[in-house]
Amino acid sequence: MSGAVSYHGGLAAEDSVGRHYGRQGSDVLEKRWRSKAGEIDLIVRDGDTFVFVEVKKAADFAAAAARIGARQLARISRAAEQFLGQQAAGLDSPARIDAALVDQTGRIEIVENIGMA
Repeated sequence: MSGAVSYHGGLAAEDSVGRHYGRQGSDVLEKRWRSKAGEIDLIVRDGDTFVFVEVKKAADFAAAAARIGARQLARISRAAEQFLGQQAAGLDSPARIDAALVDQTGRIEIVENIGMA
């Protein structure tokens, strides 16, 4: 798959995942939010909880999940801390990191709370 095709496929997957969270009653606050620590694909508000979503697209869910490593989770956690630092409750805000796995047919599987408490 070429870089451009992968890039646009990733954007489409992020949009699809954003709509999925919206149908679940959550609000998408940010897409591709950037900080000094790195980028977060989606930031969603689920009730009082901030959800930092890493979207991974691959042929199947297992391959998508395998693309999320410890170094990437650490980077997302640092970026999430920067985002939370800008919120009224700061780092005391309820938060979690979810993995949104998208397969080649566009099906979505959400794995909640893969990082943070």
